[in-house]
Amino acid sequence: MKISLNQSTGAFALVLALTGSTFASADQLADIKKAGVLRVAVIDQNPPFGLIDEKTKETVGYDVDFAKAFAKKIGVKLEVVGTNPANRIPLLQSGKVDLIVADLTNTPERAQVVDFSYTYFISGQQLLVPAKSSSKLADYATQRVGAVKGTTGENQLKAQFPNVKAISYDDLPQAFQALRSSNVQAITQDGSVLVDALARSQDKANFKILPDFLSTELIGIGVKKGEKAILDLVDGSLIALEKSGQAAKIYDKWFGSGALVNVPRGFKIAVGK
Repeated sequence: MKISLNQSTGAFALVLALTGSTFASADQLADIKKAGVLRVAVIDQNPPFGLIDEKTKETVGYDVDFAKAFAKKIGVKLEVVGTNPANRIPLLQSGKVDLIVADLTNTPERAQVVDFSYTYFISGQQLLVPAKSSSKLADYATQRVGAVKGTTGENQLKAQFPNVKAISYDDLPQAFQALRSSNVQAITQDGSVLVDALARSQDKANFKILPDFLSTELIGIGVKKGEKAILDLVDGSLIALEKSGQAAKIYDKWFGSGALVNVPRGFKIAVGK
């Protein structure tokens, strides 16, 4: 899915006609090339999309590998800016980063302030609960459920279950700890993220992921509004990565045979999707 808003207005066109003036639009891609660095926001506490490598102390993950591909295409160095879900869009709008490559779900609300690339990952929102708890999604409609602040999961939870007691946390590890401590009866996040989090846990036998989905998540790269040149480059790079097989290799590394848990890739990056 690709959503963008037309930035032109009738008033602006009228000013041009009356004054005969021309305005040079900012070109973020040109600025990136001039600076020699691409700054990308990545959530570094969201494995396998983004996490801190214990040995190198560098941020790695599915999102980072795509960010590296974009920087290589432009011909500049990559600077990964660690962030959290709530701060992703503010970082982009303030000019502190050039792209959001941080498990960002494409929603109509976000598309009002951010342009989205083609979808490069598809997931579904699920619940992680204690192993002995109910397996019925509806049984958690009025329970205390943890969600990561600033995520679509938080919004979808409240939309699906108006009477739920939603508790917000800064990141998934905090939410998971709240579940362990019985401060909440469940936590919600993209299923692919929950699968990875559970696989990394020493007490994985104590929990389970419910099979039913709260929503389907179409995840894209966030670009500053109106920056067509950089958006076109990102979209072109995504299609090229899919055609070359590199996108599938990146997926396999983090979610497939090379990952802690093998989750089959049920999508392909496509033009206009």
